[in-house]
Amino acid sequence: MNTVSVRKQTSFRLSEDLLSRLQEEAKRHNRSLNNLVESVLMAFVAERPNKITQAAMREAEENNNLETLDLQNFRSFVDSL
Repeated sequence: MNTVSVRKQTSFRLSEDLLSRLQEEAKRHNRSLNNLVESVLMAFVAERPNKITQAAMREAEENNNLETLDLQNFRSFVDSL
């Protein structure tokens, strides 16, 4: 399977201290600075739930008729697997 990720060059202004710390972290993890920064930014934007998840979260928060889980029955079920 061929997946091509289009990259676009950009620039940012970072404090020298932050840049130095990022370079040290990248080196410590055997990664390029670009790879480290891209991974951190991707993780940051991935934390926001999508619309389907947000709707499910609202439904769970608003619904007073949610079932409760009987932990003992659940443990018995898991043990039977």
